[in-house]
Order: sequence, then structure tokens, then C-alpha cells
Amino acid sequence: MRNLNIIVAVDNNWAIGSGGDLQIKIPEDMKYFKSKTINNIVIMGRKTFESLPGQKPLKDRFNIVLSNTMHTFYELIVCKDINEVFNLVSVSDKEIFVIGGEQIYKLFLPYCHKAFVTKIYHSFTADKFFPNLDQIKEWSVTSESNLFYTKEGIGYRFLEYMKG
Repeated sequence: MRNLNIIVAVDNNWAIGSGGDLQIKIPEDMKYFKSKTINNIVIMGRKTFESLPGQKPLKDRFNIVLSNTMHTFYELIVCKDINEVFNLVSVSDKEIFVIGGEQIYKLFLPYCHKAFVTKIYHSFTADKFFPNLDQIKEWSVTSESNLFYTKEGIGYRFLEYMKG
């Protein structure tokens, strides 16, 4: 699917979270995430949805949750399996972003062609990881931003990877 992307923030070890939360909240990363996903489609798992503020769908985005236990409600579509997701989005011309968590990323990665990665140059204690795209031969960096720093002095940059 040509418009299926991943967006993720990872640390030096490609860790994405611990205890159901992000490792660090970087305001500029949140702005970057919003700028990419706004007015588009986001796909997430139940745990990622439950971690959203107020457990509410992301505003100004078409929210899809892949879950066997949740039910569809206002501004949120729940799909039971990946085929249901693909059937739902196959007619859309909007960009589609897989936004987590670990299992959902791994499930959709083979179908994605672009990954927007915020690389955080720090090693956090983590229990959730994203596959290291630098070690997967089909993936390569196609662009990268300047190096920026958080208030805590942790460096990060925005990378775009392409499969092919």
C-alpha cells in the first residue's frame, strides 16, 4: 500500500517505551508528529489508544484501533484484524500512519514503504522496542534533519527511511 507509513520515536537501542508510556516527551517531536498525521489516518493498538490523553481519539485525524476487545464509538473505528484495516483504508487517498505500539509496528512494518523516525541519542530503560531499521537491508535513510537538543541536553533528529 503506497500511502502506508510508520511514525515512531526511538532511542539509541530502538526502544520506544516503558511501562506503557513514552521514554521522553519532546515538544518538538509532538509538533512533528502532529504535522505529519493531521488530517490523515492513524492506526494504533489498544494500549496506545489507552495511553492517549483522556483516552480520546486524536483530533483532526481518522483514528483506527486494532483490537479484539474494544468496540467502535464516536470518532474511533475498531478493527479486529489487519485485513479489516486494509479493507477500510484501501480506498483512501490520505496518508496512513501506524503510530504504535510495539506489536502493531511489527505487524504493519512489512507493508510500509516509509518510516518517519525521531532518533533520540540516549539510552533509556525500556520494555518496548521497534525493529532497528539500520540493520534491515531493505530500509535506508533518505533524509535527516539537523541535530537538536532537549532542555535536558539530550540530542535528537528527524530521519526519514524508505524501503526499497
